[in-house]
Amino acid sequence: MIKGINRNVSILGLALMASVPASADVVNFLLVNPPQLAAPGTDLSFMATVSAPLTNSAPVFLTADSASVDGPLTLDDSGYFDSFPESLNPGTSFTGVLFTVDVPTSVTLLNSYAGYFEVDGGVSSSAADFLASVSFRIEAVPASAVPEPRSLVLLLVGLAGMATVLRRKRSSQ
Repeated sequence: MIKGINRNVSILGLALMASVPASADVVNFLLVNPPQLAAPGTDLSFMATVSAPLTNSAPVFLTADSASVDGPLTLDDSGYFDSFPESLNPGTSFTGVLFTVDVPTSVTLLNSYAGYFEVDGGVSSSAADFLASVSFRIEAVPASAVPEPRSLVLLLVGLAGMATVLRRKRSSQ
């Protein structure tokens, strides 16, 4: 009787071990710039780094994604499919544009929009297990609140010129 119980426990233990996911389906996922400011009519690019820890025993495949952003904003995940690798070997990582978000011109009020991006995959090229996800936030601001790079450069040149004039006035006195 005891031998039968031990055999059933061993079979149950093997069945449980077989259902545990392999250690190769682990990735670390980090958005480089999760909160961003956006003016109406702009496209924002979100960079991300995905890495496979050295503790993985095999490559991890990046086979699919799932993403969402609050409307009326729209998300384009073609960066993930166009530039990210199909798999990562243990100890390797990749950084690139993961997705872009379009902020339509109809967004005119200050508002905050949330979204998420999920990477799926696993131990084979047909796996679609959840691997990792990240959240992001976009703060919509009026177009005049986001300075253009040229405006900023002009401001700095003007300040430098004023400082030079003041310095020359002080030294001539």
